[in-house]
Amino acid sequence: MSADEPTAEPTWTIGRLLTWTADFLKEKGADSPRLDAEVLLAHARGCQRIELYTTFEQEAPAELRETFRALVRQRAEGTPVAYLVGYREFFSLTFEVTREVLIPRPETELMVVRALDLAKELPGNGELRIADVGTGSGVLAICCAKHLPACSVTAFDISVPALEVAGRNATKHEVSDRIEFVHSDLFAQRAATAEFDLVLSNPPYVASEEMATLDANVRNYEPHLALDGGVQGTEVIERLIPQAVERLRPEGWLLMEVGPGNSQRVEQLLAEAVGITLRETISDLAGLPRVVQGQRAT
Repeated sequence: MSADEPTAEPTWTIGRLLTWTADFLKEKGADSPRLDAEVLLAHARGCQRIELYTTFEQEAPAELRETFRALVRQRAEGTPVAYLVGYREFFSLTFEVTREVLIPRPETELMVVRALDLAKELPGNGELRIADVGTGSGVLAICCAKHLPACSVTAFDISVPALEVAGRNATKHEVSDRIEFVHSDLFAQRAATAEFDLVLSNPPYVASEEMATLDANVRNYEPHLALDGGVQGTEVIERLIPQAVERLRPEGWLLMEVGPGNSQRVEQLLAEAVGITLRETISDLAGLPRVVQGQRAT
């Protein structure tokens, strides 16, 4: 080749595309740029992420690059990956997510682990009854139903679109026959009779004035209805506790996911509540208080 001949453009292989995109997303401030790039490219290709590792040297067709580029542009602008691909992994299961529901977080898996542990300890008086208050995409209700075949779950949410997402997830994971979905503001649509062994809730717990300080990826995209907990971040929790106590069977448990900033306030609310005893709060892997729990009196 003579010095006057143009140099050929490097081929856009799968590997090169991933490397370039990861660097680009890192510059844009993404927390996990390489993972984001892989998840988006796998989605654009219609394959599992692990399959990308055997195709690094393959050329990426122009059509694939165009589809991928559009996804990367939206990610760079702040749209969470889960909303772009329409799903999120949680407790080794895949869940549909839309802008109508919060994106499930790893910290919330602590609620499932604790619920499964408590299920072994609770009195064996027939079928285990579980309530999931503010079910969102249904992750807590569905994981419990999936891992506790003898349980039945009632999942409440004030958002009809969220219940529709949760219902599709329950059908996908073949547990819809054991989950009742109820459109309700907390327990408003369920009589105050002691029927549940466990009440689980990941309620809104961000103080209203702190909403503006949330990461833009959360603040600008995830539903504020599921985030904003009022002036102190405990407005919903203050209503939930007495309602849950009325509906718990003797020795039943209430588990609530909280933010590190208001865990003490929630513990105080439980300690002052009638008919329930505050139990030890569970911390997450970062050592932050995450699951506040109380047990119904006998």
